[in-house]
Amino acid sequence: MNIRRVPFDHPDAVKLNDEVQAEYHLRYGDGGDATVLDASDFRPPRGVYLIAYDESDRPVATGGWRSQDANDEGNEDGDAELKRMYVIEELRGRGLARRMLAALEDDAREAGRLRMVLETGTKQPEAIALYTSSGYEPCAKFGYYRHHEDSRCFAKALR
Repeated sequence: MNIRRVPFDHPDAVKLNDEVQAEYHLRYGDGGDATVLDASDFRPPRGVYLIAYDESDRPVATGGWRSQDANDEGNEDGDAELKRMYVIEELRGRGLARRMLAALEDDAREAGRLRMVLETGTKQPEAIALYTSSGYEPCAKFGYYRHHEDSRCFAKALR
């Protein structure tokens, strides 16, 4: 797997984002994640967006982080918010998400972020299992879905 930094509006990122949004819609029936994201959110040093490519140069996994500091949505100073973690269905269960997560954590740590935070939902048990097995613990809800019953938020110290 070859992991590359790409802009959030790169054609491969757009393609995989469309796929993950379709999956969110299937699981939750709500049209996908309504969290507002902008390509500038993922520009270093305030964030990064990564795509993993297979040996045929096909985009197969994605994820990014964006800087967050104390705000009225429940973030704390030094947060790196994980966004759009996704692996194409045919390659799930092979450790790609875990490798992507580690690469994103390393990048956020190098950028001086203090903790990685994420929001997922009860209808994504595989995601919850990945994060808890990677050292993430439940934290106070934050972000766009903080008032939703199905929302679950997790955090992991980066230092």
